[in-house]
Amino acid sequence: MPDLPAFNSAHQDELRPLLAECLAAPRWVDAVLAGRPYADVDALLAAAHRAAEGLSDDEVRAAIAGHPRIGERATGDGPGARWSADEQSGVAASAAERLAAANAAYEERFGHVYLVRATGLSGEQVLADLTARLANPPGVELRVANRELAGIAALRLGKVLS
Repeated sequence: MPDLPAFNSAHQDELRPLLAECLAAPRWVDAVLAGRPYADVDALLAAAHRAAEGLSDDEVRAAIAGHPRIGERATGDGPGARWSADEQSGVAASAAERLAAANAAYEERFGHVYLVRATGLSGEQVLADLTARLANPPGVELRVANRELAGIAALRLGKVLS
């Protein structure tokens, strides 16, 4: 995986699949690529965050569709599946049954999987967040999910550069 100078100079076809693993939104990937070269990692992360904030509702829904349910493992063996497993490592099996029920209620209400930047969160913390977010109006919740996508993308960009 490239460091920042390698990221700045790599051919876009080499980076495009890695960036899509960070956030599966083609317009976001294009914006991150177009902003190169970045002076430092903070500039890259700021540009990535701005691009993620500008996603349309349809782009957010499409990006969410690539994520597994919280408490479930992603399929495949690519970097996104490995990153997802690492990000959800704090979600204990003890909360799995309650998370499954809460996930089902969330999906019924909003029509997409619940998404949270789970790194560092316990299963109980995730469950509390999911339960609280069930009270959001659908439009508000989609924007909350958009912010979570941006946070996940930033985390994963850091992994791309390490």
